[in-house]
Amino acid sequence: MQKIQVVGRKFKADFGGEFVFQLDFHSDTQMTYAPILANGFGEAETVKTTMVEIRPNVYMVYWKEKSNTTVVHVEDFENGVVHTNITVNQDVFLNLSGTLTAIE
Repeated sequence: MQKIQVVGRKFKADFGGEFVFQLDFHSDTQMTYAPILANGFGEAETVKTTMVEIRPNVYMVYWKEKSNTTVVHVEDFENGVVHTNITVNQDVFLNLSGTLTAIE
């Protein structure tokens, strides 16, 4: 199995419907996410990330946004699958799954 290069590349995380984001991995500790389709959910932001390799080409990536929203992804670059868990505030906890494709 060949290791997929993540750092220095951009990926599209498509959670279906109106939730599609671009993930731009600057390093293993910094990423910019930008909504492609988000229905007002979030604005582009560069965040400090932690990337934990679960197995080759599968990472748990997590960060905290300026709004105090916390996000945890499981990103399977080999199979093109992404799962997200987002805590927007004390009352909203989102769990979504979608596709993950390289765009650069």
